Amino acid sequence: MNQKRPAPRSGILDIAAYVPGRSKAAADVRLHKMSSNESPLGPSPAAAAAYRAAAVDLASYPDGAATVLRQAIGDAFGLNRDRILCGAGSDEILNLIAQGYISHGDEAIHTSHGFLIYPIAIRAAGGTPVVAAETALTANVDTILAKVSDRTRVVFLANPNNPTGTYLPFDEVRRLHAGLPDQTLLVLDAAYAEYVRRNDYESGIELAATANNVVMTRTFSKIHGLAGLRIGWCYAPDAVIDVLNRIRGPFNVSSPAIAAGAAALGDRAHLDKAVDHNETWLPRLTEAIEALGLTVTPSAANFLLVHFPDTPGATAADADAFLVERGIVARRLEAYGLPNALRISIGTDAANAAFLAALSAFRAKERSPRDR
Repeated sequence: MNQKRPAPRSGILDIAAYVPGRSKAAADVRLHKMSSNESPLGPSPAAAAAYRAAAVDLASYPDGAATVLRQAIGDAFGLNRDRILCGAGSDEILNLIAQGYISHGDEAIHTSHGFLIYPIAIRAAGGTPVVAAETALTANVDTILAKVSDRTRVVFLANPNNPTGTYLPFDEVRRLHAGLPDQTLLVLDAAYAEYVRRNDYESGIELAATANNVVMTRTFSKIHGLAGLRIGWCYAPDAVIDVLNRIRGPFNVSSPAIAAGAAALGDRAHLDKAVDHNETWLPRLTEAIEALGLTVTPSAANFLLVHFPDTPGATAADADAFLVERGIVARRLEAYGLPNALRISIGTDAANAAFLAALSAFRAKERSPRDR
């Protein structure tokens, strides 16, 4: 017998739930998780100590304004703390932006291989995601602008982009902004900004500081190694901050997260060490993978997009299964429209070496029947 039950709001069941990268491999091998772009160096010792110290007062609600963390961010980047909002990861802030600015019938734009949270947030707010095609796996300003209509409320741009690792030079970001209507909000998701070492890149702080319709989001989950604490922040015009503060949870960042985040920003030596590790391994892994006959999309972040042939026994799915058996967990990308690619996070020295050994063995196994 059919029973009546509460029905979700229209459009909710059209959302494909976000599926995180796998975190388990074969039970009897050492695990190297290279699927979630986490920092291989972990958090700053100062951040870990601050987290432990915060445990003495877990019975009290945190400071709802995250004042200490906002001040630390302001000091680190030379920003007005009143224009900083903190959240439970930048994911929460992206969702708050969608809730605050997108209504039923509105549209928001993201690129074809953009972060999966964008369409989820747009649909959850009642809006319609509009996809702008990328060129060579890179956001295309002209394509984005061509998709703008009188219903466009938000444009989400990950720069660098996840999972491709590509980025837009800042002159192109400025051109994108100049082409948008004043009432359209440009969200610059700079989760991987600290890793970028390109002279033509800028995270978006200056544009967010000077324009009325630009928000820059950042995270502590990547280079700061605090993904488990879920800390994100944004810099935005006063009017946008006012909107987001009206709808966020009153205590959306925990006391341990506030303390650890502030301490992490004070440990510049640890951040520099993380940057140096990435700068060493990003080109090294790229060259080694390409030497095995595979294509790698040039990356400005802390991960690589590795492309595999669409040949039975040699596909990305085949490689993933082979790697998992050897304790290497990569990120499958069917949900991103990239079924023939894997995303590989830069890992520890041991993880990177194990990955290269396993990938080399896979390629040798795949080639051997044709070489006989």
